[in-house]
Amino acid sequence: MELTEHTAEHHNQIRGVEAHRVRINEQWYDASLLVGAHYLEPDWSATSLSDLDEERSQALIELAPELVIIGVGERQKFLPHAVQRAFIRHGIGIECMTLDAAARTFNVLMSEDRRALAGLIIASEDNPSD
Repeated sequence: MELTEHTAEHHNQIRGVEAHRVRINEQWYDASLLVGAHYLEPDWSATSLSDLDEERSQALIELAPELVIIGVGERQKFLPHAVQRAFIRHGIGIECMTLDAAARTFNVLMSEDRRALAGLIIASEDNPSD
């Protein structure tokens, strides 16, 4: 059996998660962002789960991932049914989980070479997302 080591040189990795920031590869980000294997959009405009509306959903759908992970806060939350249906109609899986669970899941998906996208919602200290 041949084993292949995956490193950040081959794809983005989430290397750290704190309440108000996330480390992608070697860079810390303190605002919401979208990250995929070779895609990074810092300063994503979503600052809470309620910001994931039809327009933002459509922008994610257009990136054509097979799965979207939304990470937010420290407690489990659920996406609105309308948002879930929009992704399902396009054959894209979508899951919402805590920020740290989303980071772990994203890294596992990257190690499997999956076409995944993580939307990481980072709340400011003045406006907690949960």
